[in-house]
Amino acid sequence: MTLTQDKKITVIFRIEPGCLGPDGRSHVAAFCQLASNQLAESAPEFMNWRIEPRLDKTLPELAYALQSRPLSREHATRYFAYFGEQIDHFEVDLLNRLPDLIDQYFGR
Repeated sequence: MTLTQDKKITVIFRIEPGCLGPDGRSHVAAFCQLASNQLAESAPEFMNWRIEPRLDKTLPELAYALQSRPLSREHATRYFAYFGEQIDHFEVDLLNRLPDLIDQYFGR
């Protein structure tokens, strides 16, 4: 099934500059671009990514939206289930990929 962009869920993943080390603020924008490209390559076809720095600590690290409107976790869970995916599994996999993306960014 091919979905139009307005029907795809957007995963908003906010990256803490501190996870990139003491100079993280100077790297976080470039890292977000690299992470966005890497994650988009392996994303299910029902999903879009928005990777951005988490400069405002009041915003969640992970959020979901549909047609630019925020989705509750409950609605996002149902959206994932519709496509045969478990949101908990997706989130664990995403967080487990973060160290590899950081290593790739720094060329380790």
